Amino acid sequence: MRLPPLSDDVEWSVCVRDVVSSRVLAAVSADRVLRTASIGKLFLLIEIARAAAAGELDLAEEVARTNEDLVADSGLWHLMSRDAFTIDDLCWLVGGFSDNLATNVLVRRIGVSAVGATSESLGFVRSALLDRVRDDRSPEDPWTLSAGNAEELSDLMARLRRGDIVSASVSSRVLRWVAANADLSMVAAAFGLDPLAHAEPDRGVTLVNKTGTISTVRGDVGVVSGPAAFVAYAVLASWPDDAAADPRDRVLAEMAAIGATIRTHIGA
Repeated sequence: MRLPPLSDDVEWSVCVRDVVSSRVLAAVSADRVLRTASIGKLFLLIEIARAAAAGELDLAEEVARTNEDLVADSGLWHLMSRDAFTIDDLCWLVGGFSDNLATNVLVRRIGVSAVGATSESLGFVRSALLDRVRDDRSPEDPWTLSAGNAEELSDLMARLRRGDIVSASVSSRVLRWVAANADLSMVAAAFGLDPLAHAEPDRGVTLVNKTGTISTVRGDVGVVSGPAAFVAYAVLASWPDDAAADPRDRVLAEMAAIGATIRTHIGA
């Protein structure tokens, strides 16, 4: 697989691999660790699914938000009047809309250390959820919400699809939550799917993906199948706060071009 040209004023970490064999089909600086914004929420969902399967956590447990959990930007809960949801409902909010408030409530309930212990036990040593979501970061806080590289994150998506993350049932539950994701603005833009309803195959394409966005980061990790192939991908892009010109439009176009290359490969 030959990837399209990528902007050289942007830091990239890209890896595309076959799901069945895990063979890398294409890569650019796949071992480079970058900020991954909300992509690290995948590790939170994995720990919740693991704990539920082990009988350590009841997904029907209701958890209430507090003033300390409140945070701006992505999600729906901060716009809603209800103060408590079940853990399962909160996971749907995180999977579907990358809900920051739901993330913070779940992080408070589960603990970043538990999330990290599970992700490390699964072999992810350079990709992790590092903190809760914060409107502002002080020098005493972790440097970012999450970080990782495309090599590990593409492997994560492939292993989820193969049912190898903890167990088949845990992997399946995480994929169900994330299949509700409504952000198809990056790599996934190339597949022409309905952003609000793509859990079922459409024109022979099945996609599950998770994105991450802050002002200087765009990231998209996913697993997509078509008539000819089944691939996992991770495409991460980061640029400086003081960039002379905001590159996001170029970045999004180049991510979509990677998606078009993947679409051709899977025969869609």
